[in-house]
Amino acid sequence: MSLSSTQIAASIDHTLLRPDATPDEIAQLCAEAVQSGFATVCVPPCYVRYAVEQLRGAIPVCTVVGFPLGYQITKVKFFEAHQALNDGATEIDMVINVGAFKSGRVEEVEDEIGQLVELCHFKNAILKVIIETALLTEDEIITACRICAAVGADFVKTSTGFAARGASVADITLMREHLPPRVRIKAAGGIRTRVAALALLAAGAHRLGSSNSLALLKEDEIPAA
Repeated sequence: MSLSSTQIAASIDHTLLRPDATPDEIAQLCAEAVQSGFATVCVPPCYVRYAVEQLRGAIPVCTVVGFPLGYQITKVKFFEAHQALNDGATEIDMVINVGAFKSGRVEEVEDEIGQLVELCHFKNAILKVIIETALLTEDEIITACRICAAVGADFVKTSTGFAARGASVADITLMREHLPPRVRIKAAGGIRTRVAALALLAAGAHRLGSSNSLALLKEDEIPAA
């Protein structure tokens, strides 16, 4: 796949979710997003309002819910999403309860996703569902994709970036095979080079989450012979 830096930038959620992120770093993130033309900035919930003020509508603001482990109860996730939307976020990346999902409580997880889909769509916002593929079998990834599609999620996202590994081409290929075209895919976690970004987009990802976004816009160096 051959894409320009502008096209790659338009697929990237420019991300800063470190626990020690400072307001100055969030301001820098926002300035970089505007300059590079990234799809969104993705910031911690406590910085949503600040990022909105920094960007003044130039770039959408994304934030995370139930992050990074996903085991908060549904009411807490719902409140967290509601607050973020009121603060000005227009995209929400939520983490499923992986333990519940893996122990067979699939309907419970599906209901939780459905509640956040309904809230986000009522607020004209996008919901991305993080399934943490590093912790799932192939069959579990397929089931997770199925329930996300069934309740109307906008995206299924591979990873938080806090697990043992992030997105892989194999994950994206499998997810694309088992999602309807209307449900898009976000790849995240460990995307450090332009080559890696292009491979994930070629496999079927529509959005990339990266804290290394500027590097993805640079041509990868070819080692000398």
